[in-house]
Amino acid sequence: MIRLHHCISARSFRPLWMLEELGLPYALSMHDFPPRVRDEAFLETNPLGTVPAFFDGEVGMTESAAICQYLAARHPEAGLEVASDAPGFADYLNFLHFGEATLTVPQTLVLRYAHFEPPERRQPQVVEDYSRWFLSRLRTLEPRLERERYLCAGRFTAADVSVGYALLLASHLGLDARFKPGVREYWTRLQAREAFQRALKAEQDAALAQGVSPETAMAIR
Repeated sequence: MIRLHHCISARSFRPLWMLEELGLPYALSMHDFPPRVRDEAFLETNPLGTVPAFFDGEVGMTESAAICQYLAARHPEAGLEVASDAPGFADYLNFLHFGEATLTVPQTLVLRYAHFEPPERRQPQVVEDYSRWFLSRLRTLEPRLERERYLCAGRFTAADVSVGYALLLASHLGLDARFKPGVREYWTRLQAREAFQRALKAEQDAALAQGVSPETAMAIR
C-alpha cells in the first residue's frame, strides 16, 4: 500500500492529486505544518522533516515533482506521462519541473515573509517583489494556454499537476486575482477535475479524522 505523508495545501498535494487521478489505493498520514517543528518523531520518517514523504513498498521519495513523474511512469495506461519518443516529451519534462523549480520557489519567500515570520520580521517589499517574480514567470504559460487546453501533448498530464499545484498555492496567497486570462481559465479547468476535487476532500477528511487542523498553513500561522 502506498503511504503519503501530507500537510494541508503543501507540496505533497501534487502526489495526492496524482493518486486520485490514477485511482490508486493509498494511506494518507496528515501532519500539522511544518512537521519538522510540530512533530519531532516525523524526522524518523523523513530526516528532512518535510512533506511529501512518499512510500511505495521499498521505494521512498521526498520530491513532489519527481513523485508525479514516478507515478505517471509506473502507470502509463492512465495517460498522465508522455513517452520519450512521443511529440511533446520535452515540453512534458520542462513543465513538470517548471512547476516546482520556477513557480514554487518564489512563493516560498512570499509565504515566509508574509505569513511564517513573526510580525516584526515580516517584509512587505520582499513579498511584493517575489509575488511579481512569480507572476512574471506565468508569462511562459500564457501564449501556450491561449491556444491549448493543457500544457503538452494535447491532453492533461502530470505536468499539469505540477504547475496546477503552484496555481493552488498562488490562490491561497491571493495572487490568483492577478492571473492573466489564459492562466485564469486554465486554473478554472484544473479545479473542475473530479480528481482535484477528490484530493481536496481527502486531505480535509483525513485531517479531521487524525486530529490535524484542516486549515492551510497561511490561515493558522
